Amino acid sequence: MHPPDQQQDSPLGLGIDAGGTQTRWALAGPDGRIRAEGTASGLSALQMGSAEGREAVRTVFETIARAVLAHGRPAAVRAGITGFGEDGGALQRCLGELLGLAPGAVVLSNDIEIAYLASFRPGQGYLVYAGTGSIGAYIDEHHGFHRAGGRGVVLDDGGGGFWIAREALRHIWRREDECPGAWEASPMAHAVFQHVGGADWSFSRQFIYGRARGEVGKLAIAVAATAGRDPAAAAILQEAGRELARLAQALIGRFGPRPVALAGRAAELHPLIATTMRAALPPDTVLEQASLRAHYAAARLAAESITLNP
Repeated sequence: MHPPDQQQDSPLGLGIDAGGTQTRWALAGPDGRIRAEGTASGLSALQMGSAEGREAVRTVFETIARAVLAHGRPAAVRAGITGFGEDGGALQRCLGELLGLAPGAVVLSNDIEIAYLASFRPGQGYLVYAGTGSIGAYIDEHHGFHRAGGRGVVLDDGGGGFWIAREALRHIWRREDECPGAWEASPMAHAVFQHVGGADWSFSRQFIYGRARGEVGKLAIAVAATAGRDPAAAAILQEAGRELARLAQALIGRFGPRPVALAGRAAELHPLIATTMRAALPPDTVLEQASLRAHYAAARLAAESITLNP
């Protein structure tokens, strides 16, 4: 976290980028300069469907509010939250209450909308984002939001961190079905089992079925770490690249050729992902790998809204 900024007399905009693995926040002034930033645990709007999940979301918001208020009270909030749908009233009220703001000062959207606006102007290009999950996104000139994928890790989200983790565990346990003890010769299996806690099936079962999706997605780091030594790990990452290319191709087919930005922590796990994705796209497609700071973009949007609606 950055130390408090001494220039606190101007209104501040708070931006929040909440994903399944980590939540990042930033404060921006009217000039767009970032005054402070920090991180908190991951969250999803889907957690609002249960009492336990609502309490977990509130805990994350409380952590953010304490850190933010140490720098000054924001006048507006723009938050991008993974899993966000149409009804964000409870989330708005919770954030507003903790920050001392009216709910109307808190504007919520899907986290991918913020990530897109950190990469392109509306109508300019396509964003393929691979974090815990995956999605292709396009915001047209009229600010209409169009997606490919992004329907959750249970249904799909190919190429995301959860998908990579699931594919690794699937491969390892299918090999064990065919040849018990095969894992001992697999660098990927050694790394995976170290991450989940042991080589017995009970550890994998508890990990994949008992952990939050963001925690499961972190297993992809162990898979990527062995790609240079284990062909099975390399093959999974290459397939992840093809899955992400499919999202871009779907948008290109619907809306025509445009540049593509690839972003997200899962996309940065290993060069094989972007290399394979590039090879799977039409040859004339411009693909750039972007290191997004979506919380910065959200903070600047919040600060801009103060200027436009003082």
